[in-house]
Amino acid sequence: MVKLGQLQSGDIVMVNDEGVMREGTVIQKNAEEQMALIDNGVQEFWYAPEDIFPVALDEAQLLKFGFEKEPLDGTAIKYKKGVFRLVTPVAGDFSKIDMWYREDNRHFHVPIAVHELQNLHSSMTKVPLERP
Repeated sequence: MVKLGQLQSGDIVMVNDEGVMREGTVIQKNAEEQMALIDNGVQEFWYAPEDIFPVALDEAQLLKFGFEKEPLDGTAIKYKKGVFRLVTPVAGDFSKIDMWYREDNRHFHVPIAVHELQNLHSSMTKVPLERP
């Protein structure tokens, strides 16, 4: 479950659409009703927080956003999009991540979700991270 306060317009999440898990994009939130309008690929529908789940960040997700992959020292991988950088110390292991944009450096020792990366990218660069 994702807390409604963590979501922003454009965030990628998974939704439970009557028992079928679908990836969707947040359109807007209604704090009063505690619901989020999400385009699930079939239709736009209002979902409660208990039906909204994070999408795990992995290489496939980064490539969908247009990141370029660059091997470093044989185990570490750097992902680049413009001047925004993200490094995993071990290929395929997203449990530890270093990211930076210019002089803003951040380090994570727990896995993060796609919507969290989108929100971090937006706060660091002031540009939304969207799929092409």
